[in-house]
Amino acid sequence: MSTQPKPGESQSASSPDTGFHSYIPPSAQMREYHAARHHPWKRFLEAVFGASSLYLVLKVGITVSASIPVAVISLALFRCGSKFGGRDATILENNIVQTAGSAGESIAFGLGVTMPAIMILGFDLEITRVMLVALLGGLLGILMMIPLPARAHRPASMTN
Repeated sequence: MSTQPKPGESQSASSPDTGFHSYIPPSAQMREYHAARHHPWKRFLEAVFGASSLYLVLKVGITVSASIPVAVISLALFRCGSKFGGRDATILENNIVQTAGSAGESIAFGLGVTMPAIMILGFDLEITRVMLVALLGGLLGILMMIPLPARAHRPASMTN
């Protein structure tokens, strides 16, 4: 019989119970993360994919996920940067940029489907109202994501 870690304990990087194997072992020495290097790329990809998602949802009524295109573009940007004298990014740094770009696309989609509904209800589109809807939608999304990792890592016998 296998023993599961108690709440608050960490699970080993290679667990035979779940079949989870970490891509980066605990013994690996990672480079220091410098936010100044990645911050402009995160904001640029958020803006580009947010604007494209907003245009697509307002024009056609649907959107596509930006997660994979942002991941590929961030890999290409960092690889090109390493060819011109910069250092290549780690998988974790690419993951940060990809997550930020995907989040920008998600919030733009939320605004794109909410703002027409507010107009149909007869409200004016003031900038404060749009910003409030975006802020509350982002916070609601974050609050809904908080319980998911704890539930996702439990064995099936504990989720019932």
